[in-house]
Amino acid sequence: MVSGEIDDDGMKVTKAPVRIPDFYATILHLPGMNHERLTFRHSGRYYRVSDVEGKVVNAVLG
Repeated sequence: MVSGEIDDDGMKVTKAPVRIPDFYATILHLPGMNHERLTFRHSGRYYRVSDVEGKVVNAVLG
């Protein structure tokens, strides 16, 4: 499966970019995990792996 496009040099995304938080949210969604509830503690604060704006990319799931 192919999602999106890159330029001729392979350096920049030209169509349908997927940000890192969205990628994490999508990967966590595949085995059925809720990316909004998965947190880890670092320096006394809880962080989400998919950050606050991570969204599942349904276009790549088919």
